[in-house]
Amino acid sequence: METPLSPLDFARRARRLYADREAVVDGDLRLTYGRLFERCDRWSSCLQGLGVEKGDRVAVISPNTHSHLEAYYAVPQAGAVTVPVNFRLTADDFAYILSHSGAKVVCVHPDYFEAVDSIRSQLPEAAHFVALEGSREGWLDYEEMIAEATAAFEPVSIQETDVISINYTSGTTANPKGVMVTHRSTAMNIMGHLMHTRLTSADRYLWVLPMFHANGWCFTWTITAVGGRHVCLRKADPRLIFEAIAREGITLLCAAPTVLIGLANAPEELRRAAPRGVRVFTAGAPPAAATIERIEGELGWEITHVYGLTEVSPIVTISEWRPEHALLDAAGRARIKARQGVEYLGNAEVRVVDDEGREVARDGVTLGEIIIRGNAVMAGYYNDPAATDRAIRDGWFYSGDAAVVHEDGYIEIRDRWKDVIISGGENISSVEIEGVLLRHPAVLEAAVVGLPHEKWGETPQAFVVLRPGEEADAAGLRQFCRDHLAHFKVPHGFEFISELPKTATGKIQKFVLRGGRANLSAQ
Repeated sequence: METPLSPLDFARRARRLYADREAVVDGDLRLTYGRLFERCDRWSSCLQGLGVEKGDRVAVISPNTHSHLEAYYAVPQAGAVTVPVNFRLTADDFAYILSHSGAKVVCVHPDYFEAVDSIRSQLPEAAHFVALEGSREGWLDYEEMIAEATAAFEPVSIQETDVISINYTSGTTANPKGVMVTHRSTAMNIMGHLMHTRLTSADRYLWVLPMFHANGWCFTWTITAVGGRHVCLRKADPRLIFEAIAREGITLLCAAPTVLIGLANAPEELRRAAPRGVRVFTAGAPPAAATIERIEGELGWEITHVYGLTEVSPIVTISEWRPEHALLDAAGRARIKARQGVEYLGNAEVRVVDDEGREVARDGVTLGEIIIRGNAVMAGYYNDPAATDRAIRDGWFYSGDAAVVHEDGYIEIRDRWKDVIISGGENISSVEIEGVLLRHPAVLEAAVVGLPHEKWGETPQAFVVLRPGEEADAAGLRQFCRDHLAHFKVPHGFEFISELPKTATGKIQKFVLRGGRANLSAQ
């Protein structure tokens, strides 16, 4: 006997086991699992009443709120497809994503009413606009509709190959692509989380990671699977994070490395008062070993590094902890944890291959591209078969990430292929240089890109953000790099800036740093 693999099956179990347990905290609002799922059922009924049918798209533009979380259950159980939209985008970006996805219903937090109203004329397929909080003329009222609805929605037959969400990529160099994620791929990601995260019903999860980011890395469903508590945080501000951790007894959170840098450099009174023992999963960009070492050493938190992409639902490897790692010193442990690690159980097969498709040597030096196949891989890019064919070739998804494999089988990303710096015929990893710069006591953040050079083709250029109150100059940083790197890897230039350009998920936009910069002259 077979039943479709789906996150909705975890919700079914949670209904039976955890109805009286507290499920969601959103400011002053607290919902039990029983109340949460009643609200989800009512919203499913409302959507069907609005004419939403199987396969229709329902978009959500919202920070981390209870209503945003409810969409991950109410929309798919009504047979529809959730389209979580990056709320930090512009109105034009909203117009592209909502139009491209063909969203029939658009659900919006009040912060984005004006932006969406300004583009409504560009969205002929959007039949309904829903105000998730408050009211607005010409919009449906989410809370009013739920209050008046019946919980008896019409059950819909769901196959595990059905699309559960369309998650749009960041679109840093072209229009964003809509990644079609299935019920099966998300279910497999959830089971991988459950095997690797040691989650129990006693866990209290803080929503620092945006829910729109690859369905909150599937933790929108994973926390529910064990009857844990979702604590919503609408803004990833270090002070708010520390306050919520103390107030709600948080045990687990996910965050991009840039958020961790903010926490590691928060005011001393916040760091000193922070509860110890919080478990943190980080991904989205390679974290610096120095950041991991500081978070674990000063805050007493436990960092676990995972890796993936939106196209793989989204996690496929973990820097799995082994007993022998405990024998290393703090810096050695941090270096291991900074690696992307080994395959998630049951999720996908992950290899690093050369240009001929052969697996690279396990020498920690030979560079190759990460390729992935298996349950986690997307069904394709929505309405973009050409892009799908470029990304998935011969049964493998090509990630675009350049990596090495160490003797123990642990993968370590050295760069995006497009960011590898080729100087005088030598491959240089910008990530390696950034990791060294982040060990300098005056450096808060750093990004390295390759810029054209008359003699060497291109050379590394470092963009540096200093810690508040600290001072450093190019000569000092250049010497620091020479002390810790091969000389050909040392940046030729250092530019001090107040802030690095980043995407909404914390990735540094290196194309912005490259753009408009004058070529470095030969030195």
